Amino acid sequence: QVQLVQSGGGLVQAGESLRLSCAASGSVFSIYAVGWYRQAPGNQREMVATRGTGGITNYADSVKGRFTISRDNSKNTVYLQMNSLKPEDTAVYYCSLYSARLGVDYWGQGTQVTVSS
Repeated sequence: QVQLVQSGGGLVQAGESLRLSCAASGSVFSIYAVGWYRQAPGNQREMVATRGTGGITNYADSVKGRFTISRDNSKNTVYLQMNSLKPEDTAVYYCSLYSARLGVDYWGQGTQVTVSS
């Protein structure tokens, strides 16, 4: 079983930056792919960024060039660096660890990011 604890959300103005963190415990972190997702009020949860175990990354078009997903396997932590934030980035952000081979996925508790104009 994997437990994920998120931190780093908050209220910022448009153009500012935030870094989200997601610390994992309970299993071997490096075997999982990682991802960040978000859900705005009235919308479905959407993929923001993913990073596979081999380092391949994938970003939503809306965040390309502004957000960066990274992981530190020595700290069992995945990060989302968010730059040039826009009001439309306002959402609850969730981290995920998943393994298609093992057929499992784990989710963080969610953290609110609010960007004011």
